[in-house]
Amino acid sequence: MKKPFIWDNYSDQPALLQDKRYKKSMRKKEKFSLLFTLVSSLFILPLSILLMPFVKRKKIETKKFFSLGVDWQRNTQETQTILAELEVKSILVRFKLWEMDQLDALATFIKQNNDKQIILKILQDREHIEDLQLLKNDLHVIFTKLGTSVTRYEIGSTINRAKWGFFSVREYLAFYKVAYDLKKNEFPDIKLLGSGVIDFEFHFTVHTLFNFCKCRYDGIAALLYVDRRGAPENTQLGFTLSDKIALLSTLVWLSLKTKQELHVTEVNWPLSNTAPYAPTSEYECVSEALYGDYMLRYYLLAFASQQVDSVSWHQLIAPGYGLVDNREGIKKREAFYTYLYMVQTLKNAQFLRMDIKRGYYTMQVLVNDKILQIHWSLKETTLQNQDFFDVYSKTGEKIKDETLTVGSSPLYIFITKEVGKQVNASERI
Repeated sequence: MKKPFIWDNYSDQPALLQDKRYKKSMRKKEKFSLLFTLVSSLFILPLSILLMPFVKRKKIETKKFFSLGVDWQRNTQETQTILAELEVKSILVRFKLWEMDQLDALATFIKQNNDKQIILKILQDREHIEDLQLLKNDLHVIFTKLGTSVTRYEIGSTINRAKWGFFSVREYLAFYKVAYDLKKNEFPDIKLLGSGVIDFEFHFTVHTLFNFCKCRYDGIAALLYVDRRGAPENTQLGFTLSDKIALLSTLVWLSLKTKQELHVTEVNWPLSNTAPYAPTSEYECVSEALYGDYMLRYYLLAFASQQVDSVSWHQLIAPGYGLVDNREGIKKREAFYTYLYMVQTLKNAQFLRMDIKRGYYTMQVLVNDKILQIHWSLKETTLQNQDFFDVYSKTGEKIKDETLTVGSSPLYIFITKEVGKQVNASERI
């Protein structure tokens, strides 16, 4: 990246900006855009909150919902082997605009995975933000080389963090419009995702969706992290993960700028004792066991919303936050097997209902004409095992205990009665 922007290879993100005077001066230049961000959100967000209950669920293609972030430049042979084991049908890969010399290698990787839906997240640097002609030239090369072998292109990322290069939504919209104009004039068959706001900072999302830019999105990308709040069910300003998804979906529904697609293109929890690879401080880090629990619960809550088209876990191999640790060979963490069993079990699932009672969660789906209930609880409790229960742990281990412990780690409970004789688990506690 062009200085003062420096890429941190440990955490796979830009390092914090050290030049505070530079940051302050750049923010000052963008004061009118920042003011528009504030004012527009004061009107749009309250309206969206009021309309949240009226946004309808949509039909989610389950096979494409479970997506996985993959570093195509890391442990390349092992990556292909592990992807084959996981049998995921959707992946997300990142490409850095300052590494155009690697485009041929990326094309080879994409060709090797042409049986999958692929989101390509195009990462910006300050040089391409400032030089839009350079951006146009490089995007033209990328679109020409990859075309529709990439299912969706996510244009830009993490637009509300200065260390990633953008100092305002105005700068981002100018950046995105270059891609949009190329699509409109020369590459009509490609699909573009935009917005790319990280965390629960939807005032920036509002500006990306409600503005005077002559551009449109084929879908909205969000880096909807909740790790700083701990469990995905925890609240921030009164909003749980499910509430945040509902609000974000409402914004997408209200906007005339986008098709009704919503993709969570980055989320994870950092792992304890992995510094300097963890992307946050140790305070936000969790154990490997909790990492797997939170990941699974995040996916279940997002799937239950029936408003998110895909969730891309970030990512497959990474010491500080991945399903696989590659510091000393290839070590598959517990979360790897949690992800594997989740995809194997739910890839053809049809959502039926979600019941929440006093912090006890029961999601009910139909899998191959069988009822599957997935149970977890914010406060550990017990549930009597029944003759018509077929119970498995989050990693797919069969459980035969007479009394089931229901807590942080979700349990998969197949109901072996006829489909018509559904059982409401919350009534048995």
